[in-house]
Amino acid sequence: MNEALLRSLTPSVLAVLVRRGADFAAAEDAVQDALVEAVRVWPDDPPRDAKGWLVTVAWRRFLDATRADTARRRREDRVDEEPTPGPTPATDDTLQLYFLCAHPSLTPSSAVALTLRAVGGLTTRQIAQAYLVPEATMAQRISRAKRTVSGIRFDQPGDVATVLRVLYLVFNEGYSGDIDLSAEAIRLTRQLAARVDHPEVAGLLALMLLHHARRSARTAPDGSLVALAEQDRGRWDTESIAEGVAVLQAALSRDRLGEFQAQAAVAALHADAPTAEETDWVQIVEWYDELARLTDSPVVRLNRAVAVGEADGPRAGLAALAALEDTLPRHTAVAAYLHERDGDLTTAARLYAEAALKAPNLAERDHLTRQAARLNARRSR
Repeated sequence: MNEALLRSLTPSVLAVLVRRGADFAAAEDAVQDALVEAVRVWPDDPPRDAKGWLVTVAWRRFLDATRADTARRRREDRVDEEPTPGPTPATDDTLQLYFLCAHPSLTPSSAVALTLRAVGGLTTRQIAQAYLVPEATMAQRISRAKRTVSGIRFDQPGDVATVLRVLYLVFNEGYSGDIDLSAEAIRLTRQLAARVDHPEVAGLLALMLLHHARRSARTAPDGSLVALAEQDRGRWDTESIAEGVAVLQAALSRDRLGEFQAQAAVAALHADAPTAEETDWVQIVEWYDELARLTDSPVVRLNRAVAVGEADGPRAGLAALAALEDTLPRHTAVAAYLHERDGDLTTAARLYAEAALKAPNLAERDHLTRQAARLNARRSR
């Protein structure tokens, strides 16, 4: 390290900072920080332009110090403005935050993504999976949403439909993902149902209750997933099922069908069947037809293909599946299941293995891997 060079450059670097608007004392501190950094870095990575390097580092240190000082003064000002200490009202503003994030200046999809990230605590990857888009695309969408609402007063809360969509996605992530958010989503939906007279709010609450009633039976003691047909129905929460069915019936009686009510009707038919073999798959197909009409969702059509395979046979299900893009999430897993039901164990085992590689979480990946191993063992006997 050439200390003489550093000493010779110090005055000119200091002068540059002062000319740029730094006061002398702050500029001097910044230059000293830059010199310390030079002593640490230069022996292994000497710069081509020593003065330029010092100016750049010193100016950055000056800006950092200025910002820190400004932030400190603001904190001190806020302390002076704080209300006197006292009891704080025990209020829960979480649902209000959901409404505030669903701001009119945002598109519904952006509002949902922002709320899931800022309030729901989901990662960008989890939100992207829920929306069936690449993670980079979702990251850009969330960034744009943040920029859009930056500086806007949240005095125009969003609409119920957007909040319902957020709660639905939060529940789904909590029900089948890596974060336990399902109970919180049910709690907030109950609050919303108490405040808003809307049949789709009731439909969503019914759907959540009916799905959540099966949760304890969805996993084995070792944590592995248990398919719906193999679940111990004695472990289902009958009180939640009864409540969900009652909420759904009240909503359907208003004759204002929406997608959450239709989904809840499918869940109710599963809950009503004493055994998997007694499931009314014909009615389930009819409800999926209603859902497809309401949403035109490819995921709905994928689930419908499974129902058709149960109601009319696996080849009918495969025919319905053939009309869908094979890039859909869980498309390969559905194809594997239908091929197994059709007796083609070789194809089914291969597809289960492929589906495992595409699984969105570890539990599902392990389940599909075991399915492939099970069929391969059967074939080798």
